[in-house]
Amino acid sequence: MAEQTRDRNDSRLTERGRATRERILRAAADMMHVRGVSSTTLDEVRAASGTSKSQLYRHYPDKDALVRDVVALQAAELLKRQHQLLQRLNSLRGLERWRDALVEHNALRNGAYGCPLGSLASELADQDEEARQALARHFQSWEGLLEAGLERMKDSGVLRADADAEELATGLMAALQGGYLLAQTAQDVKPMRIALDMAIGHVKACAVPAGDASQPAGGPAGL
Repeated sequence: MAEQTRDRNDSRLTERGRATRERILRAAADMMHVRGVSSTTLDEVRAASGTSKSQLYRHYPDKDALVRDVVALQAAELLKRQHQLLQRLNSLRGLERWRDALVEHNALRNGAYGCPLGSLASELADQDEEARQALARHFQSWEGLLEAGLERMKDSGVLRADADAEELATGLMAALQGGYLLAQTAQDVKPMRIALDMAIGHVKACAVPAGDASQPAGGPAGL
């Protein structure tokens, strides 16, 4: 409901108004990811975005409204990247490439700041029920991308037919989020790689033995 209301409000904005709103939102998202939600004030967002108080409050009358748009923005951008990585996942090697992409990206900051969605969830889940529900939906979408890839691996004979794709996807997501947290604390991505390696190892334990695997139908392998 909140997202539908926001879409209707955006449709009434001028091009200049949309640009101002985007500038405010981007500044808030960057600050909240680095400093945390509770440590980011509206005055700091206003200064960082180069907007006046009247402009800020016209678009965001309170911090809660801004935080919810930050959640939506971070989720949209993260899920877009994950869709690109996972939309053709159908092999164990592809799962390893997904791991490598995440670890290498996090290594650019030595693990600092953690997962954009996970960091928001750690602050908001017990404080803002609307934000918690939105974050839960976004994590379900992310996990669903993994589950779909694992189902393709079952269909193509990479994984056993009795492998539970939903549970495996949950395990991968839990390892990823725990890995983000440990990497953030250690300022080192090694714990993140170890956590993901162990989760992927569990997926591999559900693989069909190489000699028994059937040839995947439908052309060349994807990710």
